[in-house]
Amino acid sequence: MTKEVEVLSSAVTSDQNQSAEPPRDATRASAAAWRDGEVENDLTDVLHQSISSSQGTPSSNTVPNNCNSEYFKLLRFGVDSLYLSYPGELLSVVDDKLKELKQIAQSPEPFEQVKAQYPINGHIFEVKDKGARLFPYILEDNAFRIQLSRSQSVPLAYVKISSEYLTHVGSVTAEKALKAILDQFGVVHESANVSRIDLFVDFVSSENMESWDRHAWVTRASLINTYSIERAFSGWVIGAGGVISCRLYDKTLEIEKQSKKFYLHELWKKAGWNGKDKVWRLEFQLNREVLTQKGLGKLTEVLDNLNGLWSYATTEWLRLTLPNVDDQTRSRWPIHPLWGYLSSIDWETNGGPLSSRFSAARVPSDDWLCKMGLSTLISLMASKGIKDFDSGIRAFKDALYVYHERKSFYLGLTFDDYIQEKVTIKARQFNTILNRSLEVEEKTSINKDAAEYRKQSDGE
Repeated sequence: MTKEVEVLSSAVTSDQNQSAEPPRDATRASAAAWRDGEVENDLTDVLHQSISSSQGTPSSNTVPNNCNSEYFKLLRFGVDSLYLSYPGELLSVVDDKLKELKQIAQSPEPFEQVKAQYPINGHIFEVKDKGARLFPYILEDNAFRIQLSRSQSVPLAYVKISSEYLTHVGSVTAEKALKAILDQFGVVHESANVSRIDLFVDFVSSENMESWDRHAWVTRASLINTYSIERAFSGWVIGAGGVISCRLYDKTLEIEKQSKKFYLHELWKKAGWNGKDKVWRLEFQLNREVLTQKGLGKLTEVLDNLNGLWSYATTEWLRLTLPNVDDQTRSRWPIHPLWGYLSSIDWETNGGPLSSRFSAARVPSDDWLCKMGLSTLISLMASKGIKDFDSGIRAFKDALYVYHERKSFYLGLTFDDYIQEKVTIKARQFNTILNRSLEVEEKTSINKDAAEYRKQSDGE
């Protein structure tokens, strides 16, 4: 073991035994010691070579994931986002069908657009009206966003597996379900390649995440920034836009104000969250360039080396330290107690419970729908001086009918047809109702093939 590795290893071990917050003045250092945003240059190449190699990354030194002190409590960890690609060829019959559905999605008529759906393996994918560069077809629901190509010079499929689906079944099961779908789209030549993987750790800590400044981060990245949500400090972002990036942020605030992923609350509570403390998330985004440098291209290789990837990210690429103004060599600065816990997560252990409920439909929650519905209802009741709930419901229904019956008349539709059209538009967006009759389509296709056969036979 090199001297540099011994220094880091002993620092991690020492800091794991500390449960008290460090003195606040220990997290400050003079501005003369570095420039703002300075790239860490004195973290030596020998450290890089000893921790990782071109053939992969060995496991890191870890401690059991049962930390339950007042200073640090681990709740969950795992894969948050997964982007995969698959070499292969699109079946011509699928190409023809997707081309047709894409044209339907591009129709100027809403009642035609609603038919741009692709049902498969229990999913009702929305077929988008536009593709992406090199991928003309995009299908999406709450589990997968699938981009398909007809060109043999690029992968058959580039897919994002949603974080909510990964939270429900995990990476391995999610990929198996995806592969079963792709096998019906085309001929898959190889197993999944990882284009990007996001690793996360959710935890509670008494540490003030705003107590240190940007100079405490010792990193190879050139960008270090704080960010906020509605003017409230919400975390740090390091290396944004690079092949590796990191975020340390208030997940409870992000859920409340942005993502609305309240299903995580249930999982945190199972791990001992009291429902009140802030839950922080440390998250690393690792792009394919980094993975291939470590000799990790396939999904199986990446999942088998999560400990090594985490070690590289938290000991070599980035460290949170206690700056020492008397030592200009930043690689010798001791690791912050919080970082000692975070860098020591053992990825070969259980990352926490999976969610028990999941739907491939992209639907708003019942809570949100009821909140919005009641808000509209009570506004109408107040405007008309109604206090009784049942009377308010009747008045609301009458007002809806009068307003939308007038709109349906101008469109040349009956009220029922008008409502049906609105429902089918939302159903396509929500992946809930198939707006086409597959039996009718199959019968039409059979009749078309038969007519073509007779035509060719007569010509002979």
